[in-house]
Amino acid sequence: MEFLGRADEIRNLLASYKSDEQRTVLVYGRRRIGKSELIKQSIRKSGIRSIYYECKQTTEPNNVQSLSALISEILGYPKLAFSSIEETLEFLFRTAVKEKLIVALDEYSYLRDVVKGLDSIIQSLIDKYKDSSNMKLILSGSYVDAMMSLLANGNPLFGRIDLTINLKPMDYLDSALFYPSFSNDDKVRLFSVFGGIPYYNRLIDSGKTVKENIIDLIASPGARLENEVVMYLRSEISKIVNVNEVFEALASGFSKFSDILSQSNVSSGPTLADVLDKLIRMEVVVREVPINDEGNKKKAGYFISDNMFLFYYRYVFRYPSQMNVMDPEAFFDRYISDDFESKYVPKRFEVICRQYLIRQNKEGRLAEPFERIGKYWYELPSEHRNGEFDVVTEDRKGYALYEAKFWKNSVNKDEILNEIKQVSDTGLKPYKIGFFSRSGFGNLDGLDIDAFDLKDIYGE
Repeated sequence: MEFLGRADEIRNLLASYKSDEQRTVLVYGRRRIGKSELIKQSIRKSGIRSIYYECKQTTEPNNVQSLSALISEILGYPKLAFSSIEETLEFLFRTAVKEKLIVALDEYSYLRDVVKGLDSIIQSLIDKYKDSSNMKLILSGSYVDAMMSLLANGNPLFGRIDLTINLKPMDYLDSALFYPSFSNDDKVRLFSVFGGIPYYNRLIDSGKTVKENIIDLIASPGARLENEVVMYLRSEISKIVNVNEVFEALASGFSKFSDILSQSNVSSGPTLADVLDKLIRMEVVVREVPINDEGNKKKAGYFISDNMFLFYYRYVFRYPSQMNVMDPEAFFDRYISDDFESKYVPKRFEVICRQYLIRQNKEGRLAEPFERIGKYWYELPSEHRNGEFDVVTEDRKGYALYEAKFWKNSVNKDEILNEIKQVSDTGLKPYKIGFFSRSGFGNLDGLDIDAFDLKDIYGE
């Protein structure tokens, strides 16, 4: 299976492996994000002798036995017998005195749960062999809170992690590497559903349409990913009733704390705050504040940041009875198709436009690099209304505003002039205005704007 994307992470891991000193690496991120494949790929590229062990949710003796057998097989020793994980790991640190060795403990939190004081044991070995061992130790895990605790002041491993990789979902461009044969329009649609999770994207069948992939993978009874969202939530949260309530409100477009509380059946504000905090730590919900009023809590909004979660709660979770009794295509056409094309994908397209700008900014391709990107809040008291622009950057010159149009038809000059007038009416005076258009543009002579189409976004 071809490994796609993650060039920066591979490069950072290989740099750690090449070091002639002992190194400890922490790799963490949510399930299905591709941590294990990243580690395995980097090990293959390194050419260094390595031991990759996936820790098991069993007893310490069982893990010791499995790890010992793996060590014997890879290092070419007769059957080894260790009495504890501490003894096993010390053997590996001693081995790394003589030769460079990579040891990866994947799903480290499973082992940590059954070996009392494991963080302290590893800290002691790191300190003991820091001047003599060429060990490259990788600790990896999916339980984000548990793995992040290794970095906390007071944890025995604090200050001993040389490289930390918090693996995030891929952006729209790396995700598109998984389905290169689709049109740019359809790449937008696929990313809008499956997001940047490599596991999901590997399941996309290039021989099928977007609609067929959606139906086969998530929007039909027994689909491969039908229960993926629920399974992930249950692995992290013991009681998901309140979570479902929150997600339903968010998927319906409610973003302010007070609106979420009133629209859901969550019992109280503190309970809702706890739920949102947990979902933010799980990186499936994000809290956003306007870049022009960051200190105003009342203007903060909560949004589902994971596309699969958003699609699931907007369509599958909302209409389970209908999905289970209808023909899959009929269900899609009645409950998904129109909303998906007219509302859902256009909003996800705004996310892609943000990611495009961030890529351009990081690669130094913008004439004026920006420091912040986000939403801009405006109020029109005379009209008794307010609103926000979704794609705005701020740099030393001021604000730059971008409109994203996932329209069938090209954007013409009159429509752009109308948009510019609406922006001016809000009082926002950006020094630059840009437009993203799915279908390109008409004649723009005389307009001083930035204009991007899908060919620009996908680098064609």
